[in-house]
Amino acid sequence: MTSDAGGPLEGVRVLDLSRVLAGPFCTMQLADMGAEIIKVENPDGGDDTRHFKPPEAGGEAHYFLAVNRSKRSIALDIRTERGQEIIHGLAAQCDVLIENFRVGVMRRFGLDYASMRERHPHLIYCSISAYGQEGPMSDRPGFDPVLQAESGMMSYTGEPDRDPMRHPLAIIDTFTALYATSAILGAYIARQRTGRGQHIDLALLDTSIAVQTNAAQAYLVSGENPVKMGNSHPTAVPVGLFETQTGPIYIAVGTQRLFKILCEKVLQRPEMFEDPRFADNAARQANRHALFALLSEAFAAEPREVWLERTRTAGLPVGAVRTVSEALRSPEVAARGMVTRVTHPTAGELELLGSPLNFSETPVRKPKPPPLLGQHTEEILRDLLGVDAEGIEDLRRTGVIPKQVEPH
Repeated sequence: MTSDAGGPLEGVRVLDLSRVLAGPFCTMQLADMGAEIIKVENPDGGDDTRHFKPPEAGGEAHYFLAVNRSKRSIALDIRTERGQEIIHGLAAQCDVLIENFRVGVMRRFGLDYASMRERHPHLIYCSISAYGQEGPMSDRPGFDPVLQAESGMMSYTGEPDRDPMRHPLAIIDTFTALYATSAILGAYIARQRTGRGQHIDLALLDTSIAVQTNAAQAYLVSGENPVKMGNSHPTAVPVGLFETQTGPIYIAVGTQRLFKILCEKVLQRPEMFEDPRFADNAARQANRHALFALLSEAFAAEPREVWLERTRTAGLPVGAVRTVSEALRSPEVAARGMVTRVTHPTAGELELLGSPLNFSETPVRKPKPPPLLGQHTEEILRDLLGVDAEGIEDLRRTGVIPKQVEPH
């Protein structure tokens, strides 16, 4: 459910100096919850993802459109003294500042937390970097797939007899965005109690370790590295992909009760449940190949629709392996409002993903289109800092803001 009203973070203002994914995805979540997001972009090209084309819509890159809804954009050269003073002016009126520059860049501009804390003690300052603000690798750049490799995550992703695989999505960036959102909300609650802001230091490396949860804990307990399992699960059996007459399905039958239902009600082969080779999960692990051979033979005998109907009736966690288009156009995704429409200034009618957050009393805001580069520059300078037309023209003349902002 969405609303024209504010949402749970109505009245919160965020100064967003981040770009690409981890920072922008965080601030988009805050925007969904009603926060006002002022996205600061380099006048020379803006957020890097504006150039991640194709595909595009109305000249705007799909990647940028994906994580920047409901924000306002100001194009500002923060390398200049006047640009830095504008950042200070905006920070004074914001609750949160978020940045994901390489460590040391904000210090060079005089905009790091240590430099801003005295002028803006209320400010919650969130820094996202590859390896953290301190540590032996803090000066290194890093990107999501590199962290997937360095964290060990890639070593057990993929088929057993093939090379390690990266996840196709930037999952470390995405997880870091979720952690950033949680941390900012925690700091905001703490500020209500103390009146003081604080610094949040988030590292992709830390996130890439933290999200490995049970896989990492298995190593800490056993001393053995996780191994590649392909589409299967290292401990729960049977879990995996099986072909039917009309397309693949994925089953996750990880308990004794569910395995009994699978054998007796879905496959209608109760003898499989009585087979001592499959007596419990440990036995099924030991005889995984024999069990999967029987399941593959059984599922291949009927169309996918038959198995989906049987498993749904029986209450088993089984689903069709869909394409993205099949998933996004499915009735259940439509019913949950996870694809929405906005009117974009250059792309016209544009579909975006919706927010998964559902509040009973303070619904998330109706999405607004992602901004054009610098679209709200004059508006922000005028309304928040009181810069008049002459002052804005002077900023243009000196290159602090772009000379003009035109649609593509």
